Amino acid sequence: MNKLNVKKDDTVVVIAGKDKGKQGKIMAAMPKAGRVVVQNANMIVCHTKPRKQGETGGRINKEGTIDASNVMLVCPKCGKPTRVGHAYEGDKKVRVCKKCGKNID
Repeated sequence: MNKLNVKKDDTVVVIAGKDKGKQGKIMAAMPKAGRVVVQNANMIVCHTKPRKQGETGGRINKEGTIDASNVMLVCPKCGKPTRVGHAYEGDKKVRVCKKCGKNID
């Protein structure tokens, strides 16, 4: 799975897992691994050690990765979770909302 239907800064909704139903923005996409990082979803605890003098260590909450098949793109035009279609405008390939038919920027 090297091709993702979602990109960084897209709004998605989680459709499977412990955070099912949560909506957030994609902070990072990893096409080779087929995973994405969604804002405020799949929160994990990272234990850090102070590396410099004056720096504090402890438990830090941060977002973990989610499989790209477990998120669904939210159309910016109609506001509904949708599958992504592809179409050509001239010689340029664009993403299209399957529910309303509008282009997704």
